[in-house]
Amino acid sequence: MISYSKQIIFALFLFVPFLYLGQDAEIFGTVKDEFRNSIPFATISIESEKIGQLADDKGQFSLKVPINKELTIEVTFQNYSGFKKKVYLEEGQRLEIFPVLKTKQLSTVVIEDKRIRRENIIPIEPKIAIKVPSVRGGIEDLIVSQLGVSSNNELSSSYSVRGGSFDENLVYVNDIQVYRPFLARSGQQEGLSFPNPNMVSSILFSAGGFEAKYGDKMSSVLDIKYAKPQEFEASVQGSLLGYSGHFGTRSKNRRLSTIQGFRYKTNRYILGSLDTGGDYEPAFTDFQSYITYALSDQLELGFLGNYAVNNYRFVPEDRQTDFGSINEALRFTVFFEGQEITRFETLFGALNLNYQSNPNTLLKFIASAFNTEENENFDIIGLYRLDELERDLGSDEFGDVVRNIGVGGYLSHSRNRLDANVFNFEHKGYKTWGGDKKYLQWGASFQLEQLTDRISEWQLIDSSGYSIPINPRDSIVLFDIIKTQNELDNSRLQTYIQNSWEWLTKDSSEMSLTAGVRATYWTYNKETNISPRASISFKPKNWSNKTKGTKRDVLLKFSTGLYYQPPFYKEFRGLFGEINNNIKAQRSIHFVLGYDQNIEIWNRPFKFISEAYYKQLNNLVPYELDNVRLRYYANNDADGFATGIDFKLSGEFIKGVTSWASMSVMTVQENLRNDSFDRNFNSDDELIVPGFTFNDSIVRTETIMPGNIPRPTDQRLNFSLFFQDELRTNPSIKAQLSFLYGTGLPFGPPTFERYKDTLRLPAYRRVDVGITKQFIDLDTELKNPNSLFKHVKEAWVTLEIFNMLGINNTISKLWVQDISGRQYSIPNFLTGRRVNLKLVARF
Repeated sequence: MISYSKQIIFALFLFVPFLYLGQDAEIFGTVKDEFRNSIPFATISIESEKIGQLADDKGQFSLKVPINKELTIEVTFQNYSGFKKKVYLEEGQRLEIFPVLKTKQLSTVVIEDKRIRRENIIPIEPKIAIKVPSVRGGIEDLIVSQLGVSSNNELSSSYSVRGGSFDENLVYVNDIQVYRPFLARSGQQEGLSFPNPNMVSSILFSAGGFEAKYGDKMSSVLDIKYAKPQEFEASVQGSLLGYSGHFGTRSKNRRLSTIQGFRYKTNRYILGSLDTGGDYEPAFTDFQSYITYALSDQLELGFLGNYAVNNYRFVPEDRQTDFGSINEALRFTVFFEGQEITRFETLFGALNLNYQSNPNTLLKFIASAFNTEENENFDIIGLYRLDELERDLGSDEFGDVVRNIGVGGYLSHSRNRLDANVFNFEHKGYKTWGGDKKYLQWGASFQLEQLTDRISEWQLIDSSGYSIPINPRDSIVLFDIIKTQNELDNSRLQTYIQNSWEWLTKDSSEMSLTAGVRATYWTYNKETNISPRASISFKPKNWSNKTKGTKRDVLLKFSTGLYYQPPFYKEFRGLFGEINNNIKAQRSIHFVLGYDQNIEIWNRPFKFISEAYYKQLNNLVPYELDNVRLRYYANNDADGFATGIDFKLSGEFIKGVTSWASMSVMTVQENLRNDSFDRNFNSDDELIVPGFTFNDSIVRTETIMPGNIPRPTDQRLNFSLFFQDELRTNPSIKAQLSFLYGTGLPFGPPTFERYKDTLRLPAYRRVDVGITKQFIDLDTELKNPNSLFKHVKEAWVTLEIFNMLGINNTISKLWVQDISGRQYSIPNFLTGRRVNLKLVARF
């Protein structure tokens, strides 16, 4: 089954066209403003010649011009000063120019897709991802600082949106859904996420209330499009964390465009700052290719391919973790034997055919295949001791071990393998009508899923000479054993239709409505789900700013809808590998009220966005969260809710440089059906706590119904900041700061009793800083045009300081139990302070 899919994907992946060569004189480039933002739809013309065109929506243009003749190129756009340049081209010559237009007035000029602004979705500038100081080095660095998003692990590409789990987020690349690794237990195993920042042209993100055209998840949508280069482009990047590169080009006849990217990443240097010492050997690589070819003016063929391998090998040696408080300072020391070897190999290929039947109608046909082979093997023996430390600040032995309070050991074993195929065939349609005031979209897809999962893992825990759980004499009982094999072969049918309407009210205020419905059918449980969704926006005409006497650019939005999430294997595979054949889709009803305003502060453009939301959650599948591993209970036995409010302010805090800050306040809770627990009291009417209460004779029992308890992603307060600055006297020296703060997540003992998961981890706090020296930019004039650097458009070097404040952030807890039943939770810390040097050049 798996081998056939690989052959199909490789056949797609080896599709490599030949570049068509031709001879024409041509000028090309990208129109930008003085802040280096692209200007879409600017006019490019030649004086004294009837030649001209509009730049595209990215400000890019390409214009064929007469040869052997002096020409004056003129670039214009409303409310901007013009640009002129004299050129002389010979036959076959291609000349790139760099038109920069400056605003004629101080008032804010906002250039954005009005349709996108009216939708409940936010555009994000992808090029900033390369400059964000971060261990991840991916698009996720931009996502974690958006409305309602939180991330408590700098090693992982996973994120939570408004209290949802990591598996509740949709990610599309060129209209095709992509997936995270299934077996990943920790962030250090994940490696590279699918989107390659060097190849991305646009990013759209919605934290909820998204349209019917997007699929069936309960929390968010990340919609990424890859670039179609207008001319040759390339980049190289290298640092202590790996290297990457990309190149793209377009044929002389403008029909063929191709862009490829290669990435290699190793976290060995970063992982060396963890408490657990040893030999880390992570190696993550991927290669991606996106090719389009215009068969005619109406027909375009495209191919997207990706091959990725994540290898992670770890030989632990020892670990020392100090924790506790001034009242009880403890040290946990472990000596290890064994190793861990994890390998995730994925292969992806997609063909798409776009047919522009007329200027108002676009039809897309997409066929894609995804294959993943994931192997997880480890045998780790740990011998530990738990010691109490001297707490007296005046003692010469302060911080030293004063007595031992426990010894023990454990053995963890795993031989897990998962093979999965996903085949998808899809049609999408787009049509504008009614003078562009109505926008109809529809689609249908068939998806086939094939999966084989073989699980063999167990754990033996020994504490003070006793095996836990306590066993009969001369016998061994394993603590956590899973041995099973599951095979699935099922399919899904999906369809949607939606339409958008725009109109003006009597006072010329602008209104828009988008309404649609989505339907899904899953053959595994024969379940059909219907999801109506709608959003409305209102842009008032007569709202004024009383202090300045000007009109306010305000947009009010409201979205609601039904969002089903049919399970995708992990949700209906139970804690011990069993499959629940009666699983149903989880459901969420969204209510989102939004406020969007373009404002002017310090005579510079800013945008303020706020959204308040409430999500009613039903048929939830409870889960436990350990690092990035989600262990589902595989039953629809909980209901809940999520509610909160988000704020984001973005703009030029420093003139010419974009920064932003986001803050979220929320809660997400669930109520498990029919759950209860008993509390036992002794003859002294004291609550009996195993391992602590001396009098453990039960005389009275109370049955408690826990009611609402926080879900594992209940982060009450989250704040993020991305700030850029540059020296006023030397703008080539810049600084970037990324700051994340999130209150502690819930956790509890590893007993799979959800009502106990009400303790809180410490808050997540992280500051990453980058200091950049730009050697070459678009305005740099080289003294020697024949030098080695004549083809370099931009080049800079960045000194990055990760976790600048050296904070020990806790990702999870390791629990140690003695024979009396007393448990100790030992924090698993994330990475410490590290310094990185990064060099980037773009051609």
